[in-house]
Amino acid sequence: MYQITPVDLAVGFIPVFITLVILFYWAQNLKSALIAIFRMLIQLLLIGYALNFIFNADSQWVILLVLIFMLVMASWISLNALPVAKKPLFLFSIAAILCGGGLNLVFISQGVLHVDPWYQPQVMIPIAGMIFSNSMNAVSLAGERLFSEFEHQRDYISARNIAFQASMIPIFNSLLAVGLVSLPGMMTGQILAGTEPLVAARYQIIVMCMIFSSAGISAALFLHLIRHQAKKMAG
Repeated sequence: MYQITPVDLAVGFIPVFITLVILFYWAQNLKSALIAIFRMLIQLLLIGYALNFIFNADSQWVILLVLIFMLVMASWISLNALPVAKKPLFLFSIAAILCGGGLNLVFISQGVLHVDPWYQPQVMIPIAGMIFSNSMNAVSLAGERLFSEFEHQRDYISARNIAFQASMIPIFNSLLAVGLVSLPGMMTGQILAGTEPLVAARYQIIVMCMIFSSAGISAALFLHLIRHQAKKMAG
């Protein structure tokens, strides 16, 4: 695996600086970009230290708490795009992401990778992150589109179907583009680490399957669970 020194890291920020200059002159949105970059740096450095602690703890309770935290945060963030109050839909979001994402997490970790012990952090946390983040995005897109269709006086069934299709567009695009337009993160990381490309491709196939199914199940379940509440809130 290639080692990235502080000097290497600084070199990597040269294109970032160029982009910031363009933003300053063209978009006049430099403050937002600087805040976003600063937050990215702080968050990734903090999570690096946190993961060191988590990996060394070797405790199923620590891993369980981390997974619960990831689930709760994903559920809350997924409601940001909705044009209504978040609190009434929060439990529905948790239930949808827990069922859609949790089901895939169990299938992949135990049925495919046979992780032993089940709480092995080097496996569970990255996989859970991919699953919950994609479920979060799908729920967010589905909910936002559902309320948008209600504003156009659609009935629930039509609005639900349109919302579900919209939530799956990014996943469909990823499935179509993988291997042709892009090499996704896990496959790229494994190849950089020296894994044979065919082995890395198998891992990526599993990742794409779990992303597709976790997003689809979570979005569908969320749309189903909020059907009565959404009508009241939209009306």
